[in-house]
Amino acid sequence: MNALIIVDLQNDFLPGGALPVPHGDEVIPLANELQQRFALVLATQDWHPPDHGSFAPNHSGKKPGDRIILDGIEQILWPVHCVQDTHGAEFAPSFDTSRIARIFHKGIDPRIDSYSTFFDNAHRRSTGLGEYLNERSVKNVYLLGLALDYCVKY
Repeated sequence: MNALIIVDLQNDFLPGGALPVPHGDEVIPLANELQQRFALVLATQDWHPPDHGSFAPNHSGKKPGDRIILDGIEQILWPVHCVQDTHGAEFAPSFDTSRIARIFHKGIDPRIDSYSTFFDNAHRRSTGLGEYLNERSVKNVYLLGLALDYCVKY
């Protein structure tokens, strides 16, 4: 079986969002079209608590782009983005979510970030996605999403 994993097509990563990917909205029609070609479609959401350690405002005197050590690993600081249950964390309105079998949240632990769809950045905690794929005997995985330099890359 093949699976399509759609990574973080959320309002905060689109133009006008808190951490926009240039032209990020242009991948949404492709995501909607590609879903029709897969029996299994999954998605991830960056899903941070408000006190997340990767948010620059949560560190006195720090700004986005600064680096700190957070729970033993280097962490780049970001603007506040994709906070749980906010508009910024929601999927883009034009993104068709009707075929998504399951959504996997990442970045939920305030002490460590999670770019990967599979693990936090220290590989201490799984998102459950790998196990889910193995249970369903998925052999090939295709990824689409935002942002290539972080969340899709890892």
